[in-house]
Amino acid sequence: MLVTIIVGAIAGWLAGTLVQFDDSSLLLDIIIGIVGGWLGYKLFGHMLNVTGSPLINHIITATAGAAILAIGIKLIRKILR
Repeated sequence: MLVTIIVGAIAGWLAGTLVQFDDSSLLLDIIIGIVGGWLGYKLFGHMLNVTGSPLINHIITATAGAAILAIGIKLIRKILR
């Protein structure tokens, strides 16, 4: 559970930095990272296993999913404004 939160925080922070997501708080980074990790796994599975380290591979997959999620949230907020 702790590893999931840490990976989620790292992935959420990386995705927020890549997408330039305006609302960046630690809790939001963790939530976007965890949900994005699930989304990344569903979309990419094991296709993003590019290193020998499973932890780094999980962070890459979670970051990709979190970036997609952050872009989606950003677009929805833009439409609703």
